[in-house]
Amino acid sequence: MKEIISTEKGPKAIGPYSQAVKAGGFIFTAGQVAFDPATNQLVDGDVAQQTARVLENLKAIVEAAGSSLDRAVKATVYLKEMNDFAPMNEVYGKYFANNPPARSTVEAARLPRDVRVEIDLIVLA
Repeated sequence: MKEIISTEKGPKAIGPYSQAVKAGGFIFTAGQVAFDPATNQLVDGDVAQQTARVLENLKAIVEAAGSSLDRAVKATVYLKEMNDFAPMNEVYGKYFANNPPARSTVEAARLPRDVRVEIDLIVLA
């Protein structure tokens, strides 16, 4: 059985997908980019600013599902440019200071709306 997760504290899905799905004891988030849920506009700024917004969005979605970032087991980070790794990683580390999840980081040829970073998570429910 699966449960669709949706919260006003995260960006609205702008296509045929859910913010997250809870199933089998896990929460699977959709990839999040730097949309501000209050304005539904992209956050301007560098990769550090965008990473912070993305992680705030993920935090809100995971909390709406009844969990927390502390329970994340896997993260996938997509970067527009691998040269952005260090500033992304600095911000990311503030959100996952203790017992961070396993992570893959890849450079993508192009991301939605030409953002600098997109992140998705798998979290224990």
